[in-house]
Amino acid sequence: PDVIIEAQFDDNDAEHGQDHLQDTLTDDIKKLSLDTSEKGKAAGVTGVHRTKQDDGPKVNDPRLLPDEFLQRTAKVVYILEKKHSRAATGFIKLLADRNSELFKRCAMFSPVDHRVPRVYVPLADCPPDFVIKPETYSQMLFICRIVDWKEDSNFASGQLCKSLGQAGEIEPESEGILTEYGVDFSDFSPEVLECLPQNLPWVISPGELAKRRDLR
Repeated sequence: PDVIIEAQFDDNDAEHGQDHLQDTLTDDIKKLSLDTSEKGKAAGVTGVHRTKQDDGPKVNDPRLLPDEFLQRTAKVVYILEKKHSRAATGFIKLLADRNSELFKRCAMFSPVDHRVPRVYVPLADCPPDFVIKPETYSQMLFICRIVDWKEDSNFASGQLCKSLGQAGEIEPESEGILTEYGVDFSDFSPEVLECLPQNLPWVISPGELAKRRDLR
């Protein structure tokens, strides 16, 4: 009953009618039944019926099992260094339950990167007219930074840092990626700019060219 028989139906079958197709299927099923019964007789000679549960060792004490059957487990006890910036790019939307107390205080931040959890953000961080016109900001990218994640909550808590702009545009998307990875893309300070050559136009001296490999 758990075997599916596939039959090809072509122009010859159409000419001979439905009876010819049924006869072909019947012959195939009889052949399959004979093959199955012969295999069952061959297996029954030994008088031993093995099941999947019979395979492998049956030991109640895990300490007696070989190492190859053990799954190593561990527990995180301390965070040495926080590598992630805790910042994420995403969208804000109203909570689904409009009658809850949380709806009056928080909005939901959904990160673009699905590896980052969804975040509760205060409505005070959102635009003033967000509650009245949430559809206006449905395609607006925001930067949110996670500040806490309680053990008994499915969602983290965070703060909206800034609005980037419309999703899909190059500048907001690029700024979001750089912020997530903690890349400082602010303007260079005057101290840094003073390290550059001040006498313009600047050219490479012949002495430098003589001792360097030219990769231009």
